[in-house]
Amino acid sequence: MQFKHLSLALALPALSVAAPTPQDSSIQIVGGQAASAGQFPYIVSIQVSGRHYCGGTLLNANTVLTAAHCATNSASSYTIRAGSIQWASGGVTSRVSQVIRNPSYSGNNNDAAIFKLSTSIPAGGNIAYGTLPASGNDPAAGSSSTVSGWGTTSSGGSAPAALRYVTVPIVSRSTCQAQYGTSSITTNMVCAAEAAGGKDSCQGDSGGPLVVTGTSTVVGIVSWGNGCALRGYAGVYARVGTQLSFINQYL
Repeated sequence: MQFKHLSLALALPALSVAAPTPQDSSIQIVGGQAASAGQFPYIVSIQVSGRHYCGGTLLNANTVLTAAHCATNSASSYTIRAGSIQWASGGVTSRVSQVIRNPSYSGNNNDAAIFKLSTSIPAGGNIAYGTLPASGNDPAAGSSSTVSGWGTTSSGGSAPAALRYVTVPIVSRSTCQAQYGTSSITTNMVCAAEAAGGKDSCQGDSGGPLVVTGTSTVVGIVSWGNGCALRGYAGVYARVGTQLSFINQYL
């Protein structure tokens, strides 16, 4: 069971850095398709040393929501790119002035963090802000959700140039607990996957948004899973509806 971020060993090739083990997969956003410009105007690429590292959601001009396991470095090491489907070009960029992990983050639980930006990123053109759900929101099993990101094209490989996305149904918590074990899936998590496998987020998608399909309402944060798109193992996301008391402090 691994986090879905790009390890710092990839983002910082000149350094030897301990980091969570990347996904054991040879594919990116799995079973999905290329995004068009402006289709996901709230997603940002979080970069370290000039390389894509994690995804995030722009909540307002100065705030990005991401995964706590993407927030292990000093604020000055991160750059944010918004408003482009290309992680390496276009849109606008900002440095990060503050990194705040949920103080209740432990293991895979409460996997949420806030990045405060050094330079404001106003809405307009291909940039808009993600919407938070109601407190306690718990997506219904079988409802449609969409995840987007710049996941790697091979395990330990480089990130693809352009944003991709995939639509997957929410998996009931009881089913997800049967897959991973009751203690591994808490009420602070939400799961999503096709029952047959073949569609999922993957390495490099960590921290990115899981939204109610067709909306900008962020119900999950890409967190972890057993491989990518494996039959019988859903992707696991931090449940935004239980993170609001933390998130709202920093908006």
